[in-house]
Amino acid sequence: MKKLTVSRIARFMLPLLAVCAASVPACAQDTGSDAQTIAVHAQATLVAQGVGGFVSPYAGPNSLTPRQLKETTDVTVYAGVRPWAGAELWVNPEIDQGFGLSNTLGAAGFPSAEAYKVGKSAPYLRLQRLFLRQTIGLGGGDGAISAAANQLAGLQDRNRLVLTVGKFGVGDVFDTNRYAHDPRGDFLNWSVVDTGSFDYAADAWGYSYGVAAEWYQGPWTVRLGLFNLSKVPNGEVLEHDFSQNQLVGEIEHRHSIGGRSGAVRITGFRNRGRFSRFDEALALAERTGRPVDASLTRRRMDRFGIALNAEQELTATLGVFLRAGTTDGAIEPYDFTDIDRTLAVGLSLSGKGWGRSTDTFGLAIADNAISAVHKRYLAAGGIGVLVGDGQLPHPGDEQVIEAYYAWHPRAPLTITADCQRLVNPGYNRDRGPVNVFALRVHAAI
Repeated sequence: MKKLTVSRIARFMLPLLAVCAASVPACAQDTGSDAQTIAVHAQATLVAQGVGGFVSPYAGPNSLTPRQLKETTDVTVYAGVRPWAGAELWVNPEIDQGFGLSNTLGAAGFPSAEAYKVGKSAPYLRLQRLFLRQTIGLGGGDGAISAAANQLAGLQDRNRLVLTVGKFGVGDVFDTNRYAHDPRGDFLNWSVVDTGSFDYAADAWGYSYGVAAEWYQGPWTVRLGLFNLSKVPNGEVLEHDFSQNQLVGEIEHRHSIGGRSGAVRITGFRNRGRFSRFDEALALAERTGRPVDASLTRRRMDRFGIALNAEQELTATLGVFLRAGTTDGAIEPYDFTDIDRTLAVGLSLSGKGWGRSTDTFGLAIADNAISAVHKRYLAAGGIGVLVGDGQLPHPGDEQVIEAYYAWHPRAPLTITADCQRLVNPGYNRDRGPVNVFALRVHAAI
């Protein structure tokens, strides 16, 4: 199969743009005479994160190790243009550098969502997003859209159909949350900024090729998407023909309680590809006397999961959120992390009460769990997406407590102090607990 390069994407997208340009103006969203037609934004984020000493009686290939300090840096440009009414074409080149703790291994709720699964000491350039978004107005009154990264300012109908195609993140559209979804601005832990059991399609950097449709009608939104999985679990290279794919659907309801806004989202997914059942991998290892290896028993199958995601404003300065999810724990996770069941709750508090209205304090608690057969697989020496201590004699739920304070000294700079406590990292009661401290410096224009 041919590699899907930027030039190939362009050759695919340009005919699509021409077709859309000829067909949609009659029904496209009227963005208003003052709508932006072109925009360029940028961001830069540095995260320095370290751990001290902790109990570590043994280690495996995917263990979190004591006494280390790592950093990650990324610089992103968001360039967008409106080729016709209701359409936006965005490209996001990015320079990345650095490593997560233990090369982004050792905890299912990994402590930095700014750390990719590929670490490099020298800066390198990647095209993280290249997508077309088309909005088709369906009435219901106009709503103003502010300029932001990957969003042109203008007007849009409150009732609308939104189509997105190209390379982007599943999390750009699904499982969003006002208080916990941006590792460059709020929480850092993987199982807080996303639902831990949501095994969303992604390469090692968190992006995929796919298409998503959103239908907004009053307080409701229905979303549906189809995305390519990686060629192999946790891989750097994506499929490009949907031979291994994720189908994801979501329904959202926005509401107001006592004049305070909130939302509830239910997200379901079906992953179809070459996966392994843990019991089959264990049985093969027992028959052959060889080390347990999930890659030897992979065959085509489906894996399902469902998640609940809620947010609620309580006061003008305080908001709370909840994430909960479960998935088929008999089958190996594929592209995200090793979590079969998860529950996370937290709050976000504006600093207005102490005279710092642009500052934010956040606090979250998460509990991540795996199935009984998943525990047996790890106990036998199996390796997961992020975890695997080589043995697991005393399994337990992995628990996360995270707190951060984001200080805005002046625009566009934000400096954040973040601390996390990981109990039973990698579901191992013999390891830790681990205290993780981070400093994040972020600027965006």
